[in-house]
Amino acid sequence: MLLKHTTADVADRKALTINPAKTCQPIGAMYAALGIHGCMPHSHGSQGCCAYHRSALTRHYKEPVMAGTSSFTEGASVFGGQANLLAAFNNIFSIYDPDVVAVHSTCLSETIGDDLAQITQKAIDEGKIPEGKTVIYASTPSYVGSHVTGFSNMCAAMAEQMAVEGVEVKSPTINVVPGWVEPADMREIKRLLKAMKVTSIMFPDTSDVLDAPMTGKHQFYPRGGVTLNELRDSGKSRKTYCLGSWASAAAGEALWKKSRVPFEEMSLPIGIKATDRFLAAVSKETSCPVPQSITDERGRLVDMVADMQNYLSGKRVALWGDPDQLLSLAEFLIDLDMKPVYMVSGTPGKAFMAKMEAIVGEAVPEAKYKNGERADMFLMHQWIKEEGVDLLIGNTYGKYISRDEDIPFIRAGFPIYDRAGHSYFPTVGYAGGLRLVEKILDALMDRQDRDSTEEKFELVM
Repeated sequence: MLLKHTTADVADRKALTINPAKTCQPIGAMYAALGIHGCMPHSHGSQGCCAYHRSALTRHYKEPVMAGTSSFTEGASVFGGQANLLAAFNNIFSIYDPDVVAVHSTCLSETIGDDLAQITQKAIDEGKIPEGKTVIYASTPSYVGSHVTGFSNMCAAMAEQMAVEGVEVKSPTINVVPGWVEPADMREIKRLLKAMKVTSIMFPDTSDVLDAPMTGKHQFYPRGGVTLNELRDSGKSRKTYCLGSWASAAAGEALWKKSRVPFEEMSLPIGIKATDRFLAAVSKETSCPVPQSITDERGRLVDMVADMQNYLSGKRVALWGDPDQLLSLAEFLIDLDMKPVYMVSGTPGKAFMAKMEAIVGEAVPEAKYKNGERADMFLMHQWIKEEGVDLLIGNTYGKYISRDEDIPFIRAGFPIYDRAGHSYFPTVGYAGGLRLVEKILDALMDRQDRDSTEEKFELVM
């Protein structure tokens, strides 16, 4: 009801963000850490911070998310959390026996100046890290960046702290840093590469971790995730593909600096063109052809788009979420002859405006888009008040606009708290594109049915 008071008058706000289209860095770092096999994420801060990060991921993935915390009290907040983290290492390895602990900082520990590298080295020197066990760490203060930045920083930490030093003779294996996508998307990317007979290392990899099957037997560390040996071997690979500049490029750059593994930034393979580019690049690098089975998947997607063009053409769409996803989604919507007219992302980054302009500039000259500070859901709602749209695509926080403005709504991205299934069905690749088109058509055709008069209510559409 509060959103009904939103006006169409867009004021220039210099210091106020209302309903930000993002969340904080540690959530992304925790999600990335869960993509390592046998890993216990650890939040170096207060219990409240860790509880929020865990609950956010649990609500989205509908799976229990485990993590440790340094449990800061007033004393640690004033004098530093070194003693808490050293005690945490001892407790975690003694009680939970992970292969690796992935530590990320929080606002509090960053503000007081805790040095994770120094504390970790002290723990190693004092024998608090058992033999054969590993600790990695990433700086992720919540007051800058977003959950995407935290994911990126933890992925870079994996490359910097785990990969072997550069070797002259590279293996035929490629690395894939998949960006912040669902476990099903990571599984789909691996399926496509396996069909091409490409040997790959994906990091992080949350498939079979946050979508692990129910077996009737508790398994503290699910079987999924990139292994420590694979992370080490990533320094021997011939090339790294970073899917999404914001979430993945830092890891590719870190691996290049340490191990001299060349890297290439690519769009998230959402839709036809982005998937084409990714598979073509991998095929060229590895000399592994794209098999007919994948070409057939592409053909089925194109066929569905052609068959249902009259329902898609010209429809105006508003999107919000992570920049990597918005760029690929906007390109795909244009391929569908739809119009992505409004896009906001709370994640900062100077390249967003230029990259979005390259995608929508000629195709949708009336489009409005913004990222970083004040690129929030309030701005999105004001734009919609100015001139409406036919469809909303974004995370759960758009449901208020959908309800108040009576606009069909497709949930995509992070977080999704009020629906299930998003972690099980991919949106990347041609199969993922097919599912996206299905969801778009369902939303638009359901609305047509709802609004049809009796004499125009059709059985066959």
